[in-house]
Amino acid sequence: MKTIRLREGKERSLQRHHPWVFQGSIEKGKADAGETVRVEAADGSFLAWGAYSPNSTIRVRAWSFEASERIDADFFERRIARALALRARLPVASDGVRLVHGEADGLPGLVVDRYGDLLSVQFLSVGSVRWKDVIADALMTQTGARGLYERSDSSVRSLEGLEPVTGWLRGGGGTELTIREHGWKLSLDVATGHKTGFYLDQRDNRARFAEMVRQQGARRVLNCFSYTGGFSVAALAGGARHVTSIDSSAPALERVRAHVELNGFDGARSQTQDADVNQFLRDEIKAGRSYDAIVLDPPKYAPTAAHAERASRAYKDINRLALKLLEPGGLLLTFSCSGGISADLFHKIVAGAAMDAGVDGAILARLESAPDHPTTLFFPEGEYLKGLAIVKQ
Repeated sequence: MKTIRLREGKERSLQRHHPWVFQGSIEKGKADAGETVRVEAADGSFLAWGAYSPNSTIRVRAWSFEASERIDADFFERRIARALALRARLPVASDGVRLVHGEADGLPGLVVDRYGDLLSVQFLSVGSVRWKDVIADALMTQTGARGLYERSDSSVRSLEGLEPVTGWLRGGGGTELTIREHGWKLSLDVATGHKTGFYLDQRDNRARFAEMVRQQGARRVLNCFSYTGGFSVAALAGGARHVTSIDSSAPALERVRAHVELNGFDGARSQTQDADVNQFLRDEIKAGRSYDAIVLDPPKYAPTAAHAERASRAYKDINRLALKLLEPGGLLLTFSCSGGISADLFHKIVAGAAMDAGVDGAILARLESAPDHPTTLFFPEGEYLKGLAIVKQ
């Protein structure tokens, strides 16, 4: 077993069970990509077992903080079983569920979503890749799924020195399917959809939006960065008379239209537009139009804290425009999925946008990922999705 020794004073984060060891914290020691290593303090005392990543600034991701634990097939079977047991206790109103959520489930770099009887998985670290077959077998055995499709095509893999990989790992067949969520029907394709196929993390926020639309009596709704229209369906379910969905992906907008029909809503109540959101918002303000509710769910502007300054400007601009476009008393649902933007910073960004727009707002709710995407006490970086529900005053 190879050993990684940390510099003096760099052991504290591991002692607090934070799972990452950065390159600059290491005094000496190397290993092959994904190899299990013993991480020890400068005095030689045990800290963790982890997976070594020679290409990443996160040089080690911890598997376990127990000196007596062995990192073998049984270990991964136990961790997967524990993750599944947690989800079984959650009241998830869908057959689309996040089963494994990386570090939060003690499995860094592994993401597993279940869509009906199909699993979609991402191996995002060299450690998870090294145990790919063991993990795939455990998932199939413990879930009884008909197949497991790999969607390891996220850009973060490049930080680990990994190339994109997609395709069937176990089973086969069609990749297009329909899930149920809060009584709605939503279709996806695990081979081509974003992330593992869909944005399950927004599940409960979509339900809350439907209720807020109903409570606020919002008639005209604008869904920006709509993707396949989950929030659009929610708005129609909440009683909105008309929803406009904006995205730059024509295939995504085709699915928005299909979702409106699939859920039995009148197509005349829905409009889609392939457009740049920023330009669309400016054009609507110039045209003197307004909306009763707006959703802003943009892509990840700041994957790390190093990108925060530039991302802050982008978030501020779209929120300023949206707040100007809202009717007085209108509802804004605004999100950031950037790990480099904290909830506190996001609040400050939106407050700055309101100041520039010359308006005030009352926060109705602070929003986060659905509970099958847990955040642990010792890994706050896992809290990537944050949102605010605001009424314009």
